Parts: sequence; structure tokens; C-alpha cells
Amino acid sequence: MNFRVLIFLSAVLLSASCNILGKKGSSNDRSSVTGWKYNDTEWGGFEKLDYEGQINAPNMVLIQGGTFSMGQTDEDVTYDWNNIPRRVTVSSFYMDETEISNINWREYVYWLETRYETFPEVAENALPDEKVWYDELSYNDPMVETYFRHPAYDDYPVVGVTWEQVQDYAKWRTDRVNEMILIERGILNPTPDQKDADVFTTDTYLAGQYEGNVRKNLPDVRTGGERSVKYEDGIMLPSFRLPTEAEWEYAALALVGNHDNPQDELIAERRYFPWNGKTARFQKHGKEQGRIMANFKRGRGDYMGTAGNLNDKASTTAPVRSFYPNDFGLYNMAGNVSEWVQDVYRPLTSTTLRDAENHDLNPFRGNVYKEVLKDEYGNYLEKDSLGRMKYRTVTDEELANRENYRQADARDYRDGDDEYIMYDYGKYTLINDKSRVIKGGSWADRLYWLMPGTRRFKDQDKADRTIGFRLAMTRVGGPTGNEDVGGNHFKRKGKKVKRSYK
Repeated sequence: MNFRVLIFLSAVLLSASCNILGKKGSSNDRSSVTGWKYNDTEWGGFEKLDYEGQINAPNMVLIQGGTFSMGQTDEDVTYDWNNIPRRVTVSSFYMDETEISNINWREYVYWLETRYETFPEVAENALPDEKVWYDELSYNDPMVETYFRHPAYDDYPVVGVTWEQVQDYAKWRTDRVNEMILIERGILNPTPDQKDADVFTTDTYLAGQYEGNVRKNLPDVRTGGERSVKYEDGIMLPSFRLPTEAEWEYAALALVGNHDNPQDELIAERRYFPWNGKTARFQKHGKEQGRIMANFKRGRGDYMGTAGNLNDKASTTAPVRSFYPNDFGLYNMAGNVSEWVQDVYRPLTSTTLRDAENHDLNPFRGNVYKEVLKDEYGNYLEKDSLGRMKYRTVTDEELANRENYRQADARDYRDGDDEYIMYDYGKYTLINDKSRVIKGGSWADRLYWLMPGTRRFKDQDKADRTIGFRLAMTRVGGPTGNEDVGGNHFKRKGKKVKRSYK
């Protein structure tokens, strides 16, 4: 074929392909399967967003997921053997780098006091139980008056809060962070004078029931007008929540720091604690060698060592950024305070090989499905007097008629005959449906309880001076963060996105 003819035909084909894909020749302008234009009112207005990735919420770091051996990894001192090691995978997620502090919780109580003036009981119910510091034959009375309220303890972990109170805090934090995002993007105006049912919540805004001071809306390419932000826009963040037991344990171990070679999947050394070694002391040579790595009770009557050389420098709790962070950048994943996690407590994380095999991706016990209440026409019911949407719990009987749904309430086990194994509370055991897992050990615990594989429980409506918490958030999208938008290492790298909430 004549060379000039070949060049001409190539130019014609290139021109034709550019006409199909758009002036810039980019397939992003049109559907890859229909050729219809995206983001064009004349072509139906179907939106394709230039999504930059999930932003980091304040105080949160990305925990890149992976596989690990979940469960006890050393001598079972209590002889319970209630957490048999098993291989599981945890998806990537975000987690607070510190425990929630007193000043964080006081900000929450202050917001409730100033917004719900008509309902003062809301703020009162959110207060920590400061009486947890009382102890017979001990003089801890000053802590009752000072620990939560005095500025000297601003950066110390909040204690005396129940699992149930933490659930409300997580919802409040979700709303405040999403409201902050909309304000900083110029969509909402700050409205510190909101009261009662008029306060911003994520759910009421997305349901069209929030009537706050809107500064601007987004362009609606479907109609050519304007619209409010939708969850599908990727602007708002997923809900804050407590981490699952598997997430917490995985994040505490932080085995990401023990890769023998970054190019392979081999872990050079297993861990008993959030650091390497079998002791609680810093092992690397240097002036820090021998330093205590966590806040715990070293022995009978020894909470911080001797004067002049205090080992952990804390007779009770320590500031939330004390000691070295682990290889995920998380502080105090061992000691200081034990931490609530989301799971219901049962002695074993799985009972049969079938259970372990079927639930080895993001294992979790305690699923309860909830739905927003709607009327007979499918419309959301009006929000309540506190500005919150109304929900209902979906029962097992209802889910039995819904295809692809698992059990609604996974608190108890099934035996080989698919019959539930129940716990007779008060007769044979203290375990009940309110029992929640706590992890990590505290300032009042021996070193054994600082191992991430150990586990205990407490009723979700009870509080303790040794229990605090930190929150987590689901990672939406790729597991390695926003820098790698290609999806895996066989695809090209995309543009880098700043991982910050600002």
C-alpha cells in the first residue's frame, strides 16, 4: 500500500475516534459502553464525578488492611483460651491516632448544652460517670472533682463513658465533621444559633429535612438548575464508629513495620505487643534503651516506679500522645486505658471450622440492621424533636424473606443443627447480650493484658475508670489510599491527592 495512502487512512480513523470520544479524545467525556455524554443536560444529565478520593478526617490515619493471625499469641495466663488464633483479612480503614480525650468529650457536652436548651437531659445523659474514681480503702476522691473538668487533664483520655454513650458520640462527631466540610466548601453558612430540631445532622440533610442557612447549592446537570449535596457526590465522609475487634487488634499489632523486604509479603518477626520484643522496654541501642513503652501496672502496688526515675510517669492515666506510636502512627494501643470495640463478647470468635472459613474477611459479631422509618407512601417520617431521623430495627423474621441478607442479630452461635447456642446469664455465666469486648489493657493492668490478642468484656451500659475509646471509619475505594488511583500495581499511577481534611 502507498505510504501516503496509509498516512491518510490513519488520520481518518484518528479523526473518527476523536468524534466518538469527544473533542479531546478522552473516554472520560462519554460512556464507554453507550457513547453518551456525561455531565451534559442535553444528553440526559447523567453525572460522572471527578472524584479525588476520601479525605482524612481530623485525628485519623489510614490503616492499610491485610491478613494476620487474630487471637492469642502467647501463654494463656487465665487458661480461658477463648480467642483461638485464626487467619483473617481486614479491609483498609481509618482510625483515631489517639484515644478520645477529656477536652474532646467536653466539646461534645458543650455542644449538646448550647443546642438542646429545651432538652437539658440530653447533655446530662452524655456526662461521664465521674464517680468511677471512688474506691474503697483508697483516697482517689480528688479525681472525682478534677479529672474530667480541670484543664490539667485536657489531653488525658476520657473515662467513665459507656459503650452506649460512645455510640451517640460517634453520631455527633459524624454530623459535626460533615457540617464542617460543607461549611468549608461554601455550601453552608456556620449556624451556631441552631436549636433543637433545627440542628444539622447528616441524615436529615441528605433526606431533605434540614432547613439551615444554605449559602449555595451544586449545579444540577440533569435539570440545569441547582441541587443539594448527595452522599453519592463523595463530599461527605462515612460515619464514625467504634472499630471492630479484628480492626482494633490488627491496628494495634501494626505488622506493617516488620516487612523483611518491601517487595514481598513476608513478615520478619511476629509481635506480642504493638512493638517488637517480649518486654515492655525499648530495646534499640541509644539513650532511650530500657525506657518503658506503655502505661501499665508493673507489679503489685507499682503503678509508676520510684521517685527520681518514674518508669511510665503516670500513676493513673497519661496524656493521649504519650510514649512512641506504633508503626501505623497510633498512640497507646497498649496500656493507658482499655478501649471499647464494637463487637458483642462471646468466649470464642468462631466455633467451627466452617464459621472460621466463611467469616474470615472483616470478622465481626453483633450485626443489627436498622432502617429509616417511612410512611405508607415510602416517604421519610418527619425528624424528631432533636433533629434526628427515626429508625427501626429490622428483625430476623423480616430478613428471612429478603434475599442476600445474612442473619440480623449475630450475637449467638449456631451448632451443627443450626440451633442457637444461648447463654444463661446469672445462672452459668455473666455473659449476656449487652456484653461488649474491651481491648488493650490499662494503667491498672499487668503486662499480659497489653497484648493485642487478649480480650475481656463489660456490659455496654456500664462505665469504668480504666476504659476509654477511639473511633474508626470505613475506607471507601482503594486500600492503599488516594495516591494510587489505578487500583493495583498493574495499572498506571494517577495524580496524587493531598490527604487532609482541610
